[in-house]
Order: sequence, then structure tokens, then C-alpha cells
Amino acid sequence: MTGAEDRTRAALDGLPRTFRPVVTRVVLLSLGAALVVALTVVALMMPHDGAGPWSTGDRITVIMVGVLIAAVLALLSRPKVTVTADGVTVVNLTVKRRLAWAEVVRVNLRPGDAWVHLDLADGTTLPVMGIQPGIAKEQALHDARLLRSLVETLGEAQGTTSADH
Repeated sequence: MTGAEDRTRAALDGLPRTFRPVVTRVVLLSLGAALVVALTVVALMMPHDGAGPWSTGDRITVIMVGVLIAAVLALLSRPKVTVTADGVTVVNLTVKRRLAWAEVVRVNLRPGDAWVHLDLADGTTLPVMGIQPGIAKEQALHDARLLRSLVETLGEAQGTTSADH
């Protein structure tokens, strides 16, 4: 076996793998759940009678605002990147895109970037919100390096080379 075949086999052994900003996800989902609980308690504790009674509609509206905000926070926690032997699946807020390894030329995470960017073979760039250095910078750097290594190893294994590597 050649060195390239060994690297390819080693890269495939750890797949499939999913990268996501776990700490950010936990914070967003916890905040959403706490907000729904807090607004539900507030809505149920408001006066039923007196000078300014709350109607059932008012209570439902407050609870639904909490649910709506929690839904937005859940949407913000959605980003992830899944790598398999066949390629990369990038899930951002509302868009999911599947890429073959040969389509990904380079993985970039420059200082100050909010997330990783993939340079694609068609000349475009795809943001990868699943790897964010915001709260867990060291984990994001580790994940970006691993994704870069997989792109280099598996992209080359499919007969693609890049002068940018």
C-alpha cells in the first residue's frame, strides 16, 4: 500500500463525522426553553380580574411569543457539517448543500472569521456555519484543521489536486 492509500484509509476510518458548535447549540436551546418556561409562568400569573385583567388571548399571545423566539433560537442552533466517505453535507440556517470531495478545493478559517468557508471548484465560496470559533475557539480550530485534512486527503484520493494546497 502506498502512503496516499494509507492516509485515505485512515481518513475513512473516522467517518461519518459531524461537526457542530455544541456549546453554542446548548446555550441557544437552553435559552429558548428557559424563555418559554418564563413567559408561560408570567402569562399564567397575570391577574384574572381587577382593574387590568389579562384575557385568555393575552396569555396565549405571550406564550406564543416565547415559542416563536425559541423557534428562532432553534433555527440558529441548526448549522452542522457532516462528512462521509462520499463527501460533505453543509447545513446552514435554512440551506442544506451536499458536495462531493472533489468539489471542495480548500477550507478557510482566517482570524476574525465568524465561521469556516469552503472554496469550491466552481470558483464560489460556501460558508460553513457548523464550525464557529465564537464560544469554543479551540474546538473550532481543531474541527477546521480536521476538515482541511479530510478535504486534502479524500479530494486527492479521487484524483483531484489543487495548486492552492
